[in-house]
Amino acid sequence: MELTYRLDPDLTPGLLDELTHLWVAVNNTGGAVGFVGTTTYDDVRPDVERYAESTAAGRHRLLAGFDPAGRLRATAFFGFNAHRLQSHYAWLYTVMIDPALQGGGHGRSLLAEVETHARGFGLEALKLTCRGGLGLERFYASAGYKEVGRVPGGLRVSADDYRDDIMMWLPLT
Repeated sequence: MELTYRLDPDLTPGLLDELTHLWVAVNNTGGAVGFVGTTTYDDVRPDVERYAESTAAGRHRLLAGFDPAGRLRATAFFGFNAHRLQSHYAWLYTVMIDPALQGGGHGRSLLAEVETHARGFGLEALKLTCRGGLGLERFYASAGYKEVGRVPGGLRVSADDYRDDIMMWLPLT
């Protein structure tokens, strides 16, 4: 299945609802997207609302992937730095592929679209963090990202489960 990517789609109530459902599905199938364990629509919705507000204020931009039926199936948020010494790069947040589509090359396709848009914004690099213990750093490395920092045990996912907080960097120049 091909996905069509759109930058800055209208954040309608329907799209925000789809984003919330996608985020819950990704999290509840083991995705490392800011929550731990099983989560609910009501748990995730406040974060979706914060993204909507931040996007409206220009601090974030959404790259969304839609299936042929127009359903949201992939996301990546660009987070722009306000500090003048960091304006040459953006953060990448909430990179998600619908669990039903994972393993089919859609993650690579999403990252390629991210890179294209980042270059179009005139950025020199992208930065992201990922949770250790899931192989995510290998996935991002295969797309050109380099590990540039690691905080051992920097993420507590439960009382006795600490994971490394891994910082990845993609130079665009």
